[in-house]
Amino acid sequence: MGEVRVIEIHENIGAANEKKAEEIREKMSRQGTLFLNVMSSPGSGKTTLLVALIKLLKEKYVIGDMDVDIRSTLDATRVAEATGVFSLQIHNGGLCHIDADMTARALADVDTSGMDILFLENIGNLVCPAEFDTGAHKNIMLYSVPEGDDKPLKYPLMFEQSDLILISKTDTLPFFDFDMEKAVERIRERNRKAKIIPVSAKTGDGLAEVVSWIEAMIS
Repeated sequence: MGEVRVIEIHENIGAANEKKAEEIREKMSRQGTLFLNVMSSPGSGKTTLLVALIKLLKEKYVIGDMDVDIRSTLDATRVAEATGVFSLQIHNGGLCHIDADMTARALADVDTSGMDILFLENIGNLVCPAEFDTGAHKNIMLYSVPEGDDKPLKYPLMFEQSDLILISKTDTLPFFDFDMEKAVERIRERNRKAKIIPVSAKTGDGLAEVVSWIEAMIS
């Protein structure tokens, strides 16, 4: 009969990532840079919303942007051309997420010391990005109207890990079967502390409130 061996591992397998993430946060805090991780499903409007927010913030703050994708430089190029701020494209080798070590390697090639705000546009995915601490001070999630009001039930961890949840593309509400009250209730079942703001990058609705939330994190 074959032998069965049991190996007990008492250390959290994510401990190395958590340690690296905390190092990033401490560095950013020391230099006075607010580091924001922006997550969502593909097509929720992350880049469009970031462009709109950066335009509202850049006259008052020095801003940087890092975009994560499997390939292409489309998002980073779009942000840079539309806003004029520094933008870095990160290719993550086909993974469904970016972790603290990848973030640290990207930051090693960028001088962020003079930045007031640094956005990390995470890869479009509602599962993996929520599982990895990137070292950001706060997590922002976009949850778009066309996705339906049941996403908090299907992807609970993403909603649980977010500090600010933006219900995006509210200008499309007349065209989709989306119950705002039900969506908010379902979010609250997962996360009672997160700030929830309905927004539209197209009309500008809600963006001033998002700016106020960001500024409160800086001050």
